[in-house]
Amino acid sequence: MVQTQQPKKAVLLLTHRIPYPPNKGDKIRSWRLLQRLAARFDVHLGCFIDDADDWRYRDKVAALCKSAHFAKLDPRIAKLRSAWGLVRGTPLTLPYYMDHGLRRWVEAVRREPLAAEIAFSSSMAAYLEKPAGARPRLVDLCDADSAKWTQYAAQKSGPMAWVYGREGRHLQRYEHEVIDWADAAFAISPAEAAVLAQGRTPGPSKPQTHSPEVQSPEVYWPEVHWYGNGVDSAFFDPALSFPPLGEAADIVFVGMMDYWANVDAVQWFMDACWARVRSASPKATLAIVGARPPEAIQQLSNRDGVRVTGWVEDVRPWLQQAKVVIAPMRIARGVQNKVLEAMAMACPVVATSAAAEGLALEQGAEILVEDDPEAFAKVVVSTIDHPESGAAIGAAARARVLDDYIWPRQLDRFDAVLDQLLSA
Repeated sequence: MVQTQQPKKAVLLLTHRIPYPPNKGDKIRSWRLLQRLAARFDVHLGCFIDDADDWRYRDKVAALCKSAHFAKLDPRIAKLRSAWGLVRGTPLTLPYYMDHGLRRWVEAVRREPLAAEIAFSSSMAAYLEKPAGARPRLVDLCDADSAKWTQYAAQKSGPMAWVYGREGRHLQRYEHEVIDWADAAFAISPAEAAVLAQGRTPGPSKPQTHSPEVQSPEVYWPEVHWYGNGVDSAFFDPALSFPPLGEAADIVFVGMMDYWANVDAVQWFMDACWARVRSASPKATLAIVGARPPEAIQQLSNRDGVRVTGWVEDVRPWLQQAKVVIAPMRIARGVQNKVLEAMAMACPVVATSAAAEGLALEQGAEILVEDDPEAFAKVVVSTIDHPESGAAIGAAARARVLDDYIWPRQLDRFDAVLDQLLSA
């Protein structure tokens, strides 16, 4: 008997950025999620494109999907829309990502038979807030963005401190609302799940009615699930051969340099640690590897052993040929992909506690963690001066990645919750 292949069920996926290329933390995660969903379902993808260069990846992303809608996001216009949040008493993030064309497309897709609806980030959850049919709604909140804005407020002064603090407060209330109405909400780590649930009393899972007409008289505080980020250990493999850089650095920082938290991390390291490192190791060199460095970072280049590379085609040679990789983040949420990628390349990593918080690692054996500037600099120098010790930490870090931080293992957590909802 000839078996006929069953048609795939369909799902709706909404992301606040086109999930390609996977060159930023959120795009790495959303790209892997899209790939995983596309292997099982017909995916209807709705997303924004906020970088003109990303339009060239439209066809590549659409090829994975049953249908796709790409909405242009002009940051200047979006910032003006955010002002409505001040008038309405809502987070500024929500009107920033509101688009009438995308909303109409989402409404049309939601009239079709769907197995599930999935929003990536709290900003896209607003499109799914009103139920539409008997299908579960899942929201990947990733990080506790409200806590990130609160951290920003602590680092600023004047009007921007007020704006960031307001966003933190309003966004926290909205995150709680999303967790309440979603059939499943996800964070990027147990630590972020705990932050998102902070101040709430856990209780039983909500009944899976998916119907606005069926209301429970009880108050439920749903669990915040989590699945972590992973890394492609075959791509980030220290056994691969790369051409010599010619100007390899002892110390490497990798990160998109148009992101304020990365700029802050580099500036803190330069201001508080670098003179100490150079005093103990006068020939030590540092490479700041990442696209779009602002003027303040560019000015660091070519003095005191510092090189600012700007965009590079491949970060792996820089990691492979480094003696130590630093992650001196003072503002960080969730899981730092830069740390996972360095670990996968068997690099010894010296990080602040903020940069290491989302990872379950053995300090001193798989990662080196220090927050005090003098201690941070001392550990960096020690790792340079004792390469055999650094190699042991790098090997243990690589082993930890292979055990716990590969994408299939992390996405299995998401699938388990989704499958439970689909069978309910």
